[in-house]
Amino acid sequence: MMKMTSLMALSASVLIGPASAVASFEIFQTSRQGDRLDKVDAEATGPSTYTLTLNPEKTYQTLVGIGGSFTESGGQVLSELSKTKRELALRSYFSPAGAHYTLTRTHIASSDFSVTNYTYAPVPGDNELAHFSIDPDRKYLLPMIKEAQGIAGAEFSILSSPWTPPPWMKTNNDWNGGHLKREHYQTFADYIVKYIKAYEAEGIPIWGITPANEPLGNGSNWESVHFSAQEMSEYIGDYLGPVLEKHAPAVKIWAYDQNRGHHLVEWAEAILGNSKSAKYVEGMAIHWYQSTVDIDAESLDKVHEEFPNKQILHSEGCIDAIGDDEEIGVWLEDDWYWRAEATDWGYTWAADENKVHHPKYRPFYRYARDLIGGFNHHLVGWVDWNMFLNTRGGPNHARNYCLAPILVDSGKDEFYRTPLFYAVAHFSRYMRPGAKRIDLTGHDQFLMATAFKNPDDSIAVAVFNTSEESINYELKMGASQKLCSIPGQALQTVVISHP
Repeated sequence: MMKMTSLMALSASVLIGPASAVASFEIFQTSRQGDRLDKVDAEATGPSTYTLTLNPEKTYQTLVGIGGSFTESGGQVLSELSKTKRELALRSYFSPAGAHYTLTRTHIASSDFSVTNYTYAPVPGDNELAHFSIDPDRKYLLPMIKEAQGIAGAEFSILSSPWTPPPWMKTNNDWNGGHLKREHYQTFADYIVKYIKAYEAEGIPIWGITPANEPLGNGSNWESVHFSAQEMSEYIGDYLGPVLEKHAPAVKIWAYDQNRGHHLVEWAEAILGNSKSAKYVEGMAIHWYQSTVDIDAESLDKVHEEFPNKQILHSEGCIDAIGDDEEIGVWLEDDWYWRAEATDWGYTWAADENKVHHPKYRPFYRYARDLIGGFNHHLVGWVDWNMFLNTRGGPNHARNYCLAPILVDSGKDEFYRTPLFYAVAHFSRYMRPGAKRIDLTGHDQFLMATAFKNPDDSIAVAVFNTSEESINYELKMGASQKLCSIPGQALQTVVISHP
């Protein structure tokens, strides 16, 4: 199998099928053997065991975007790089010759991936928000976002989420846990509007908002605020929705913002099933921490079945709790990402009856499986958590260490693109906003696949071989066909275009 390194350059296409056919293709591959989004020949030498059949005439959801998150912690470690290396790191994500991220997320005031706790309204009882200021973001967060905006060809939207209201607005007057006081539902909604306007004044438009990150809680281990589904429905319907409609009507509300599973269905029914809140909501934002090996397709399908006119957006996922059970630093070896050695929070802390959902797992598989499986079960977008962290998985003031696709080696002016970077780039670079998922048959849990038709009429097909042996597969689209080979544990993106 021949290959050409192609992280920062695209190559010429090759004809599919007979000479009279008009479709052409390119295949890009990341493998355990060392390919990193490389262009490969992938010509099979034997018969196929799978036939993947594309039907561009049958379409499903429209893609909003794919990307990762700006955090203060990421901004701090990025600032430790020289200007040249910092620009190269950002180009990796935002350049058309890199991953070309199109959908991002950030936190409103502090999160656990901040250097310390902070709020934009620090004065207790300031109901008029006269002392509101985004100045805490000026050291790390705003500069990182603005530098990303300055990358040639960058085009991305931002989804923003508060981890907590100012403590004085909460029942426990603390950063962690507690509920938003009802007398401050309007105050907090006004706080969100002030944030949107302040960022807009900095030249940073906010595309979407979630009312609260993880409203079911995180064990009160870091910034959080608790809502019930009914409380969030009321907050959106009577406060946040009306104030955004008046002052920031283009900003979309994505409700829930926590894990898949039965809670997702319950919250969708409470919020999307209530006409008062539903009219303000674009759809449900979800995370993946309910399992390391299962995308929970049943809950995604259930929400789509009950609310087909609303959307589902993956707003956060990462390799979490690193170093709790792994040896520190094992994630600096590429091959680790293909070994079933990673553990998550649930490996230790989940209830006994739920530990079956949190076995040791392969990080590269988790990303590829979630992107393909999620899109095949109605996701309109996919956002990773931190874009940059240090090699320990921080800084994190709550010691909740996690991985990012790019890790900065603090003090050495170096950074490491982990295999996770390439896993996401296989999708973000070739599946663009406005693309429609198209019908694709013939795949299963061993050869996973999904396909999108882009606004420029090119078609991107992601194919993931979860087995350890090479697989030959035939790719068919109308009269065009191609016999391909994919190594065990490899991810391919096939780009089909027309002259």
